[in-house]
Amino acid sequence: MSEVAPNTSAGSASWKKQALWYAIIGGLQLMVDWLVFVVLTAAGCPVVSSNLLARVSGALLGFVLNGRITFASGGSRTGSRALGRFVMVWLLLTVASSLSVHLLESQASLHWAWAGKPMADAALAAVGFFAARYWIYATKSPA
Repeated sequence: MSEVAPNTSAGSASWKKQALWYAIIGGLQLMVDWLVFVVLTAAGCPVVSSNLLARVSGALLGFVLNGRITFASGGSRTGSRALGRFVMVWLLLTVASSLSVHLLESQASLHWAWAGKPMADAALAAVGFFAARYWIYATKSPA
């Protein structure tokens, strides 16, 4: 049986490089996600639906860029196996994000949801990094 190994080439230098690229790409994703969310909700769309569409826009960008840059290690890691894993993690994180913006909007206001979404999604991004490094884009170790 083969084991799954994180997609790294060497020690902490690779980990730091991956974390840096993940943060850069994640910042870009966060901006796209937040802008789509604000535009849609300002236009009157429901918060949860807007969050779903916003997260899809950021996710498409992140899957491709992280697979080709952050976790590539000698080639793109955007095949069907990685995509399936990415979708599973994305769905879980999207439920958590949607719950957070829904609670902020229903308990406080839409403006609080706008302000809180980037913070909630940044916290979820930390979970996403470890999922990406150790599972989504992981490579199989030789048996």
